[in-house]
Amino acid sequence: MVTLRNLLVLALLAAGPAGACEVRDFLTTELPAKADLPWIDALELAYPGTEVSANRQTLILADGRKLPTGFGDVPLSPQERLEDASITEQFLQTYPLAFDLTLRETPWFDPGRARNEPFFRALYGNSKAEAAAGLEEVRWPGDAKAIFMMSEKTCAATQLRAALAAIHAIGPEMNVYFQTIGGSFNWRVIAGTTRLSGHSFGIAVDFNTELGGYWRWSGAREGKVGAYDNRYPEALVREMERYGFIWGGKWHHFDGMHFEYRPELILYARLTGAQSD
Repeated sequence: MVTLRNLLVLALLAAGPAGACEVRDFLTTELPAKADLPWIDALELAYPGTEVSANRQTLILADGRKLPTGFGDVPLSPQERLEDASITEQFLQTYPLAFDLTLRETPWFDPGRARNEPFFRALYGNSKAEAAAGLEEVRWPGDAKAIFMMSEKTCAATQLRAALAAIHAIGPEMNVYFQTIGGSFNWRVIAGTTRLSGHSFGIAVDFNTELGGYWRWSGAREGKVGAYDNRYPEALVREMERYGFIWGGKWHHFDGMHFEYRPELILYARLTGAQSD
């Protein structure tokens, strides 16, 4: 039977390495009629060629490598998940598609902040050199001179390019968000931790650091962050989400300048009925 998933895989294979990436709108991508376990459909749709074993215990990547999903394991606490999340635990908190920052007031509500590091190492590279080998340059098309280095191993660079074009089309007022940028690829650990940042894999960008707050800069205590004075507009955030990027401004531990290519979380939100307005 020909399925949407099979068509996506065939399209990628036919295009070849040089033309494998086509722009995808993850807010309108066709979804399965029925999703018994939405996290499986989300992963398989986000990363064509990937599949989950019949017993749901193994994630099989497009190149044949296998990773444990953690399906059926006793869930860790939010704090423990930050240190050692399984693949399935990355979906325990649903990323909200609505532009409503009240959910983030809940302590430890950080959908997407917990990462399964072996999963990202397998997708993007197990070292700085391996991750860097997949990078492409992406430029902001407006007046500000912002340049980002993004991985094309899962089409993140193509998707960012499309998102920036859509944001630029909103109007010249968007230029301010691409001044004094925080950057993109940087193989490093997250401040105050031993965990690799999403920037290590070339899937994260920080836009204007002066307009996007960060919870550690506020002096807040972990788990008790409180209010966030957001200065990023819904229109910008929506276009980034459309092309597969989640926003750190929706986290309790807010990172208002930070966007990260996690299309599986956008798809999972839609599969589970999260509202966008």
